[in-house]
Amino acid sequence: MARRQRYLNTLAGLCGLALVGCANDEDTLQSQKLALIKGRGELICGVQGTLPGFSSVERDGTYVGFDVDICRAVAAAMLGDPDKVQYRDLNPSERFAALASGEVDLLSRNTTYTLSRDAAGGNGLSFAPVVFFDGQGLMVPRASGISNIKGLSGKPICVETGTTSELNLADRMRALQAPYTPLKFQTSDQTYAAYLQGRCAAVTTDRSQLAAKRTGLPNPDDHVLLPDVISKEPLAPATVNADPLWSDAVRWTIYALMQAEELGITQANVEAKVAEARANPNLADLRRFLGVEGDFGKQLGLSPDFVVKALRAVGNYGEIFERNVGSGSLLRLERGLNRSWKAGGLIYAPPFR
Repeated sequence: MARRQRYLNTLAGLCGLALVGCANDEDTLQSQKLALIKGRGELICGVQGTLPGFSSVERDGTYVGFDVDICRAVAAAMLGDPDKVQYRDLNPSERFAALASGEVDLLSRNTTYTLSRDAAGGNGLSFAPVVFFDGQGLMVPRASGISNIKGLSGKPICVETGTTSELNLADRMRALQAPYTPLKFQTSDQTYAAYLQGRCAAVTTDRSQLAAKRTGLPNPDDHVLLPDVISKEPLAPATVNADPLWSDAVRWTIYALMQAEELGITQANVEAKVAEARANPNLADLRRFLGVEGDFGKQLGLSPDFVVKALRAVGNYGEIFERNVGSGSLLRLERGLNRSWKAGGLIYAPPFR
């Protein structure tokens, strides 16, 4: 009897840590965060808010961009409606506190995946899959004649404080034994305003952000990105690590967008693919992926067709990329490392099994 009681106590403790219901076999998985979002009827998503291509606001108040589409996909998978999202603009110094306090449910804001941010002894985040493989760069006025990072020795450089960019810059200039003066600012707007005022010789951040910000400058062609790439910047959405089921739901919704591109499932043909899967019982992988059979959704605390809901809302990963930052956008960024692994890139979803 004592052994059985110890077993039951241990099981109860594990259930509590995992935030799942374990009372009987009929219980469905429960997550405090999922329950909160469903009860509220709205996902609260932290974004940058002023970064064209990734997250910005249209004249009618609508949020658009790559990071915004990630929020929309998650909302569609959780709530069945991509528009049930409340966006919160967050600067680098406040984003992690907003996530930890519960002010936002999900951070989808050009945030670099690092050890100290992921570790329980650091920021204690739970990172979703990397959605954009980037690297830090520098932008200078074309008229400056500066052609590489060495040309910035002894000069002031504008950078946002509380970012990996600040630390990467210090490390690289130290390695080059090149003195410089960091001009640090709390927000992106302050940083670029100082750059345009000529207070610094260069501005530094992720290359994708530099390309995005350049499109909004008065004379974009007057500014050039230097060829130097001074860091790895794997950008990923994040949740807190206290609710594993919620983190898994976000993680696998994003993986679904990647897997859909690999399978050739798009926003336009997803309904036809569902009909094909229903009509052919031999298409086992497709049927499971689209929720026609199996319990993938149940394992995540979601509906069986959570993948279909996300794809209806935003399309697959490739569509999100092209529409917001790729050939169909003002940024016209090359996919590069953000191609599917089948095309030589790093975008890769684990098996849906």
